[in-house]
Amino acid sequence: MENQITLDIKGMTCASCVNRIEKKLAKAQGVASASVNLATEKAKVVFDPKHLTIPGIIQIIADAGYEASEPRKERSRGGELNKDRKLIALSFILTLPLVLPMLLGPFGIHLLPSPWIQLLLASPIQFLIGARFYKAAWGALRARSGNMELLVAIGTSAAYLLSLYLMYKSAGHWSHHPPHLYFEGSAVIITLVLLGKYLEARAKIQTSEAITALQKLRPAVARLRRGAQEVEVPVEELRLGDLVVIRPGERIPVDGLIRRGSTQADESLITGESLPVEKREGDKVVGAAINGDGSIQVEVTALGTETVLSRIIRLVEDAQAVKAPIQRLVDKVSAVFVPTVLAVAVVTFILTGFTSLDWEQAIIRGVAVLVIACPCALGLATPTGVMVGTGAAAKAGILIKDAEALEVTQSITLMAFDKTGTLTQGKPVVKSVSAFEGSEEGVLRLTAGLQSGSEHPLAKAVLQEARRKKRSIEEAHDTRALPGRGLMGTIDGRKLLLGSKRLVAELGLMDQALGPRTQESEALGATVSYLIAPEARKVLGMITFTDALKDTATAAVRRLQGLGIRTIMLTGDNQGSASAVARTLGIDSVRAEVLPEDKAQVIREFRAKGEIVGMVGDGINDAPALASAHVGMAMSTGTDVAMHSAGVTLMRGDPLLIPDAVSISRRTYRKIKQNLFWAFIYNVIGIPLAALGYLSPVVAGAAMALSSVSVVTNALLLRRWKPGANTKGEAP
Repeated sequence: MENQITLDIKGMTCASCVNRIEKKLAKAQGVASASVNLATEKAKVVFDPKHLTIPGIIQIIADAGYEASEPRKERSRGGELNKDRKLIALSFILTLPLVLPMLLGPFGIHLLPSPWIQLLLASPIQFLIGARFYKAAWGALRARSGNMELLVAIGTSAAYLLSLYLMYKSAGHWSHHPPHLYFEGSAVIITLVLLGKYLEARAKIQTSEAITALQKLRPAVARLRRGAQEVEVPVEELRLGDLVVIRPGERIPVDGLIRRGSTQADESLITGESLPVEKREGDKVVGAAINGDGSIQVEVTALGTETVLSRIIRLVEDAQAVKAPIQRLVDKVSAVFVPTVLAVAVVTFILTGFTSLDWEQAIIRGVAVLVIACPCALGLATPTGVMVGTGAAAKAGILIKDAEALEVTQSITLMAFDKTGTLTQGKPVVKSVSAFEGSEEGVLRLTAGLQSGSEHPLAKAVLQEARRKKRSIEEAHDTRALPGRGLMGTIDGRKLLLGSKRLVAELGLMDQALGPRTQESEALGATVSYLIAPEARKVLGMITFTDALKDTATAAVRRLQGLGIRTIMLTGDNQGSASAVARTLGIDSVRAEVLPEDKAQVIREFRAKGEIVGMVGDGINDAPALASAHVGMAMSTGTDVAMHSAGVTLMRGDPLLIPDAVSISRRTYRKIKQNLFWAFIYNVIGIPLAALGYLSPVVAGAAMALSSVSVVTNALLLRRWKPGANTKGEAP
């Protein structure tokens, strides 16, 4: 049996680092798959524990030149950033005297330090502050690979050593003809690259703010009720079945059931629902929600990793850890990027030297090529977009399973809907009871008896109607479900069936079921169930149900159509009812009287025609269809999020979340493509300019730092996306 582990990785700086770790892991015996994410600095490894252990995986990553560790509960990078900030400040102080003469020279102010002073200022920057570049470059060489640090180390070392050579060459002439040295170039490059990495790290922390915000929602203590006393205890010490007291205004510390009291709960940070939700005795509450104006006592039903909040965090982290399909192109490019840049730098050096015979200028051009090449931006382009996009979606109550689901959602051309619980409230009520034989009271009594042990929405409606009319309910025996058709059972020794028109047709009793009342009910959008005595071959009566449409269903369908997506409804309900609902909502087409397994077949038919199909259902009866679609969207109650294997889970039953999911997917994909464009364009334009001598190493270093920062900053603009925003023109 395979295990899965997620590890924190330290020391990665570019896409080449990612490729090196993945290749090392892929070659190891026992590793089934490995995915490394530069933006989150995590590695997700699936392995066989019979052949490999977690310490063994950590050692493999160490052999590649990086430090790996199991994730801590709260990973704070504030200390690392503070240390980097101090190093950058020191580097700026040492670099300033080297740069000032260049800035003041045009104004007739000459403050050029002596070569010895320049050497004294540049050396600490090169070998102490810049030691990290040499360390990472050595790790890359040991692994017979390359990375950004290798380029920077070679480039700055070349500028530094060239300056030493020029000092030696003109040692006797400093007083009359001070040599033009390049210490300021190597110092400025290191300072700018460090500044760029610092700004990039700060921005990357912002990209994961959705996870951080969710983690901070966890209360540390709970008020445990022991007999007549209330004792504050750490949440970790609670056990299933404990009774927790939550006062007005407090954050709910656990998942559980209300056993005493009533209140309103603010679940906005978990489900995206802006309005407080009414909660009474027996209702579920979710940990991290804010209790309203009532004092309640809650029985603990989930702890630790099984709570809704923990599951949400895990889903978002998993989505951010998996690579998007578009990343495959980047991986191919980055695999040959550093060797190609080294080759271009060598060719530039040789050609410039032999054509101009100015070997000093040849070195400078080669250094500029090495410095401007930036594999960092390539490595960050996709994962930062995915991180910010999935984080923004999670805030709105849209949980995206992985980067592949995010990428495919933006290209959906056909959205299929289940009806009950998706477009309707999922709380049907009995509209009428009709008897074809016997009395209406008898039909209701027998129907309620058949449904007495069922949790189906129609069963609940029948039982509620029977209780309202104070009818006696005699529980049926030998009940058995007939998938997609109804159920059967025995009452008073009499075998009975309750089901749809499909069941009636299969029994050959349609002549008894059809009539003006049936047609009228279906035309009004009602669902019809028939009570049948199969041994007597008689339809005893029918019950009609109405299920109110959700308030936002029509707007959701219109928004999807505005995005260029066609809509279809797949339902097991009768044709008349389904058509009436489809007309009301403006749905393009409808397939009625479809069994759950047949819905999956319909989805496959559309896929065969070239459609990119999304399927929206309640995640229970629609599981086969959700799995068959390119992207399954499961509507959750907010308390069963981990039950769904769909690509997208909607944390509340609002149909408007469906176009919102498409919207954030398209925005994110657009940002990823923009990021990749800028990452490529920096190198496509910058490397030739550096090779031709139009960019100095200092300008090249600044451009390299800017490229990474601009990619991350562009991704952060996704945080401005709001659910319900105008999606007009968001073409796939």
